[in-house]
Amino acid sequence: MNRAISLEKTFPPAAEKQPYVHDLHGDQRHDDYFWMRDRQDPKVIAYLEAENAYTQSVMQHTEELQTMLYQEMLARIQETDLSVPYRKGDFYYYSRTEEGKAYSIYCRKRGSLDAPEEVLLDQNQLAAEHEFFQLGLLQVSPDHQLLAYSVDTSGSERYTLFFMDLETRQLFPEGITETSPAFAWANDSKTVFYTQVDATNRPFKLFRHEVGNNTAEDALIHHEADDSYFLGVGKTRSEAYILLHLESKITSEVHYLEANNPTDEFRLIHPRSPGMEYGIEHHNDSFYIVTNDNAINFKLMKAPVDAPAKENWQTVIPHREDVMISGVSAFADHLVIYEQAAGLPTIRVRQLSTGDEHDIEFPEPTYDVSPGGNPEFNTTILRFSYTSLVTPNSVYDYNMETRERELKKETPVLGGYDKTQYVSERITATAADGTQVPISIVCKKGIEKNGANPFLLTGYGSYGFSYPVSFSSSRLSLLDRGVVMAIAHIRGGAEMGRTWYEDGKFLKKKNTFTDFIACAEHVVAEGWTSSDRLAISGGSAGGLLMGAVINARPELFNIVVAHVPFVDVVTTILDTSLPLSALEWEEWGNPNDKAYYDYMKSYSPYDNVEAKDYPHLLITAGLNDSRVQYWEPAKWTAKLRSLKTDKNILLLKTNMGAGHGGASGRYERLKEIAFEYAFLLDRWGMV
Repeated sequence: MNRAISLEKTFPPAAEKQPYVHDLHGDQRHDDYFWMRDRQDPKVIAYLEAENAYTQSVMQHTEELQTMLYQEMLARIQETDLSVPYRKGDFYYYSRTEEGKAYSIYCRKRGSLDAPEEVLLDQNQLAAEHEFFQLGLLQVSPDHQLLAYSVDTSGSERYTLFFMDLETRQLFPEGITETSPAFAWANDSKTVFYTQVDATNRPFKLFRHEVGNNTAEDALIHHEADDSYFLGVGKTRSEAYILLHLESKITSEVHYLEANNPTDEFRLIHPRSPGMEYGIEHHNDSFYIVTNDNAINFKLMKAPVDAPAKENWQTVIPHREDVMISGVSAFADHLVIYEQAAGLPTIRVRQLSTGDEHDIEFPEPTYDVSPGGNPEFNTTILRFSYTSLVTPNSVYDYNMETRERELKKETPVLGGYDKTQYVSERITATAADGTQVPISIVCKKGIEKNGANPFLLTGYGSYGFSYPVSFSSSRLSLLDRGVVMAIAHIRGGAEMGRTWYEDGKFLKKKNTFTDFIACAEHVVAEGWTSSDRLAISGGSAGGLLMGAVINARPELFNIVVAHVPFVDVVTTILDTSLPLSALEWEEWGNPNDKAYYDYMKSYSPYDNVEAKDYPHLLITAGLNDSRVQYWEPAKWTAKLRSLKTDKNILLLKTNMGAGHGGASGRYERLKEIAFEYAFLLDRWGMV
């Protein structure tokens, strides 16, 4: 490499300023980097590439460490592995991985696990000619003869849908473009329902298609004109009904169709009513309905299939202030109720023939549990996955009658992992308004609270998403070096129920940020760490969290990792030409309303960058990201560079061939984690 070029790359790029003014409500917002929105402008790509070159140059001295971290993380993974098979009809379905191959291979066996293997889909073959590859859906027809699958090869989350004859291995002629992964087979195994996305990536049309036919003949079943609604389609576990879902952030509408009669008309359960959400599960001659109608934490109702209108709903489980119903699954003689109580997910089982109920108990102070593959309706076995910060993902089969559980598989962690050498606990911080905010912590056994520990605190706090308390074998590369890691379960999520979410959105959004700051202050006050050893991380709306808290309290944090951060809040949500913007009005508010505009502007990270010291920053972006456009992290980086008064490192790393989720394939993903960990360890002085 030319020495002059090498030296030049040690200086950060200085983005050109082009004056631009946003004018609304009599308020002017100056945006010198608005020009970065034009991806056709060669200067935009040149700037992103210059930032990547600078990032590579600054991190060059960590390349050996990155390799070491990557090898460590890879060595913990059983590269050739097998998922727990599940039975559907005469077949056992499973996926497996092979050493050296980046993607899973989907397979099945007929009649017995000792039968010959049939490969349904080898993603490695499909991905071979693409820099990026993502599988959207993979569904076998009810008669097990046809396979529907969809792929995205850019990271834009716009999928192409294909159909394969599993006997001949031949693809049908149609490849349906611009689809979302929402999909359902009718019971005739030839009729399918699929959704297409509009220019903003919103699923907005539902079509009926017969496999093998020209798509020009497809029947348009529903066109959702309201751009605040997502359209989805699925099938009840009983396989008796196709469900058409229409959902905004706060309102639902469901239509149903007998899966045996796919050319019939969909029928409405209950018309959309602003602020009312509901979802449907089917059992025999009834629909079970989970709804927040006059029940902020949701309640469970029941209605006859032949008369499911709201006036016929009857209460099964009433609303409770301290428990939120997350969903239900119906089996032949059991109803499984998924709930959130005291900040933890729980599972309740009701036997329908007797009315007997019990809770499934879990042993650790902080954990996550989720439904597994449960395709069979006529069974007493419930499959679920359990994990914690120290327990690898574990698949259980639970007998709902005998209450016995069988561990089918715990994800192996190679290299002699011993969970007893690590501890996890749950503590609480007191927020500015007195609210108790849970924090889940994990560290190596024997860590002292001496204020000297490197500490990584992460959070999200938006959309009612409860941050999963799950295991990561990659995380061991930090824990084994003495890093303490934690999750702040802040308002805006739903860990403590629906009110927890409502208290962290709209004109209460700042609770999310002050909660996180309170968690950071608490771990410092308790001696877990100190401000000069405290790192924080978050992605997407969690990246907004990162930007907001470092604008408010930059001295509290030393290192920040912001993945694909949503930071230009007002500009993005005002622009309805962008994917998802209009949908966001029911999460953040509509800035065309001055009250919301003023409030959102007061915390928008990009609008509130000031001339002051900031922590070390690693910011990531995806050029093809359809959720958080690449220019948000790019503009934020440029503005920070021009205004910050410190000498701390600021890096922007843009994946030029991926979208919101970063690189595809397990090996490339590990390399991204190794890069992030190397940045953290370098800034902690632990290289």
